[in-house]
Parts: sequence; C-alpha cells; structure tokens
Amino acid sequence: MATTSLGPDSPGIKRVFIVEDHPVFRQGLTQVINAEPGLAVCGEADNVRQALKGITQLKPDVVLVDITLSGKSGLELIKTVRTKDRTIKLLVVSMHDEALYADRVLRAGADGYIMKQEDLEEILHAIRDVLSGRSYVSEQVLERSGRKSAGAPRTDTAKKQRFKRLDELADAELEILELLGQGKSNQEIGRQLGLSAANVARQCTQMQRKLGLKHGNALIYYAVSWLEAGS
Repeated sequence: MATTSLGPDSPGIKRVFIVEDHPVFRQGLTQVINAEPGLAVCGEADNVRQALKGITQLKPDVVLVDITLSGKSGLELIKTVRTKDRTIKLLVVSMHDEALYADRVLRAGADGYIMKQEDLEEILHAIRDVLSGRSYVSEQVLERSGRKSAGAPRTDTAKKQRFKRLDELADAELEILELLGQGKSNQEIGRQLGLSAANVARQCTQMQRKLGLKHGNALIYYAVSWLEAGS
C-alpha cells in the first residue's frame, strides 16, 4: 500500500483512497486526482485486506472502488466499510456495465457508480458529486432503484420476471456469471478472480441450483441472455 502525506498545511483538501488492482489505471487516476484543486490521493490498495487497513489508518473522505479484485470483491469491501462508517463516501469505478451492477452496488451502500470508459473529467465530476452528498448514477439506474419520483417510467416487467432470481446470487457468483456470459472458461475465470477452476465449477453448480437450471449449458445460455438484456 502506497501513501502520500497531505499534512496539516493542506486545509480544505478532500482525501481520496483508490482500490484498484490494475496498476496503470490506478497510477493514471492518481495523477489526475492529484492535479485537481482540492483533491489528493492519500492512499491506494489492490485488494480488500490492504484497503480495509489503509482506510482505517488514513480516514479518507471518499474511496474509489473497483468491483473485480483478487480474492474478495469490491462489493464485499463496500459492505464491510458501511458496517463501520456511514459517513465515508464510496464511489465504484469499474469496467463492468452499470446496467448489470449499479442496483446491487447501491444496495450494498455505495454512493455512486461510474464506468472506467468514461472521460477522466467525468470521473472527477462523479467524485465531487458524491463528496457533496449526491448520488452519481445514470437516470435509468435511478429509476430502477426507486430513487426517482413515483411518476418515473416503469422497468421492463418481462425482463424483470425473467431474471428475478438473480438477487439470490452472492456477489462473487454474479461476477462469475458475467464472465461465463462473456464466453470465458472455468480456468480463465479462476485466473481472473484468483480462484481454482474447481472452485469456479462448484460455484457454477450452486448458481444452477439457485436459478432453477438443470445443466451447465443452461447456465451459460442464461448468462449470455442476461448480458444481452442488460438486466
């Protein structure tokens, strides 16, 4: 875990902690944030264990969290931080499609969700939004999460019914389901998530049972359909 000293001679600075396991993206984000008036990166980590230690020690104002980390996921980090601190701001910065994860991220306790593909200026805008007490997500996600007025458009009922059992999946299982939908093998998924292929296979079997599917091919078809639907 690397840190930078902000010191008492930096009044008004908002402290940012980055949890990201891709060094190049993490370094680029750090440079952009440190160049922004009023913001400074106070620490960084590439896994949940390091992140929890750093957040406890450094007490940042906002934590930027990726979902996919080696070992425990960013969603588990959000839940753990929320049980200890209701005031710290949590913004997910992820490669995963917002339509697939933002609802679950908000339920876990995050304050916003932005995809890595967005311009760095937009990521800075998202950071400032959550620091000011606002949620940062798309209008579609606000509608689905019920954070808009009662007059907001309804979600697609047929789609909601088709994938309603997704809420029964654990966060780690949802990650595996997405990777299955992308055509990755158990071995490839294991390498990406830091798991054995046998562990991935066991979790796939559990998912089949939870989703009421009869065989592995049905799980893959379900995963592909879910990604295509953007549910």
